Amino acid sequence: MACGGSDEAPASLDVANANSTLPPLGANAVISASDCTLAKVGGAVPASSIGMPTNGARVVAATWFAATATVPGYCRVDAAISPVNPSAKDINVGIALPASWNHRSDQLGGGGNNGSIPVLTAVGATSGILTPPLSLGFATYGSDSGHLTSDGNAWALSDEAVRNLGYMAMKKTYDVAMIVINRMYGEKPRFKYYTGSSQGGREAVTVAQRYPDDFDGISSNVAIVGFGTLFLSPPLNLIQQNAFSRYVPRVKGVAIVTEIIRQCDKLDGLADGVISNYVGCRDIFDVTRGAPGRDPWLAKRCVGGIDNDPANATATACLTDGQVETLNFFLKPYRYTTPMSNGVEAFGQYLPGPGVASLLASSRYIGQENPGPNLYNGGQGAPFVLGALMQDLSANPLTRYIEGGALDARRRELSEWLDSTNPDLSAFYKKGGKWIMTIGANDTTAAPGEQLNFFQSVINKMSRNVVDAFARFYVVPQGGHSTGGDNYAVDGDGNTIPVSALPSAGQVDQLTLLTDWVEKNVPPPSGVVAANGGRSRPICSYPEYPKYISGDVNLAASFVCTNP
Repeated sequence: MACGGSDEAPASLDVANANSTLPPLGANAVISASDCTLAKVGGAVPASSIGMPTNGARVVAATWFAATATVPGYCRVDAAISPVNPSAKDINVGIALPASWNHRSDQLGGGGNNGSIPVLTAVGATSGILTPPLSLGFATYGSDSGHLTSDGNAWALSDEAVRNLGYMAMKKTYDVAMIVINRMYGEKPRFKYYTGSSQGGREAVTVAQRYPDDFDGISSNVAIVGFGTLFLSPPLNLIQQNAFSRYVPRVKGVAIVTEIIRQCDKLDGLADGVISNYVGCRDIFDVTRGAPGRDPWLAKRCVGGIDNDPANATATACLTDGQVETLNFFLKPYRYTTPMSNGVEAFGQYLPGPGVASLLASSRYIGQENPGPNLYNGGQGAPFVLGALMQDLSANPLTRYIEGGALDARRRELSEWLDSTNPDLSAFYKKGGKWIMTIGANDTTAAPGEQLNFFQSVINKMSRNVVDAFARFYVVPQGGHSTGGDNYAVDGDGNTIPVSALPSAGQVDQLTLLTDWVEKNVPPPSGVVAANGGRSRPICSYPEYPKYISGDVNLAASFVCTNP
């Protein structure tokens, strides 16, 4: 159990440990190329067999792939799920059925905005899964969620397509895959898992919230839980820096990060250019916490508010009042005029760390450092901003969007479809589900402040003791969207130090941790050890962080997971 939990377990705790008495799985089920036919796995899937509204599904192909040096032989089944609205597109589904099946399945989450079927024979770079589940004998499957990447932004004009991406496609895909698996092997999986990262990480959280009976274990990495606001982050950040007085020039990056490191590096007991105590650092730089009116940037403010050396690109550069306002905007909660889904009143934003400089650099108008027009270039969030929210692909959100304005009702509707912020996972817990979620504290894609807020909301709703019984919320200090990262080139004492890679979740076999927990009732520790090169560190479960005690700074044994 992680530190900070209650000593007394709730009466319902035994419910979550029911899997400890399950009988063994037995021998693997074996198939061959002769089984991989439409006659065996094909045919229609009626709409009544799918738990979300569709016009049914159809199996369109069954193709055998011979074993290679890295991938076992398997039958690839492709299916298409028909939409209710004829203006929407099919959900394309891929299912890989291994020659030797271990009675398990793994639904693979998507990435980005989806738009393609996940690679069923591999693992994603940010998945936290070291070995492809198919290679271990899992039946693996996933979908494009009902649109194609080549559709650009236009697909998000369809409410059915947006709702499919938000939550419906996961259930539709699951129900079709279970039918196909049963047709091939004569039984459904004994243990069912969901693994995903980023968008797929959000999907993994969503299925635990919305479809708790379908899965026994989920692994969710760098999940974009507050997606309904994350896609709005680029225009909101651009609007903040619209006024030149609030614009933070690129040359200020070194001064900003060096000051954050100065105040936060040693909060974990060690000056090494790594902010391990991410909670303590957030408490310093989120001005909504602590005493009213406190100023974490006081030491960096320009005398009289005037920058007499705007070209200074060193750690000695000062910050104007407007620049500090923008920094505070990025590092404190973004408050909604109207609460979003699940009563959430604010978006958690980002955490102080080296990523702040790159986040600011990507949140500027094109014309602020080079002559040119001030434009919204959209990026990954464009389908949702222009299509789903504004329903006008030519709209300019930089001039039209006002929080709580004319788009407020639509904003809240999209939050219901897209946000995975429901803290009540009691149904998933009571059926014995287990959940591992990992984030990077220096992530500038999936806002880690929002992720930490979600973690805390689950603890507040369900109690620390219950959460420890079925979930681990691992946080990688200074980890980015891949959970990988480096120490900063300057430590908290101002010394220049060598830069090297930090341990990340990519070195931890999360699927084994999850299956051992689900099937053997062996819980993961509150701190798992990750190694990268000559460094090893514990990755601790929120809110704990790796505190340096004594000994070799490159060894995990010199650290202990500690509550802030």
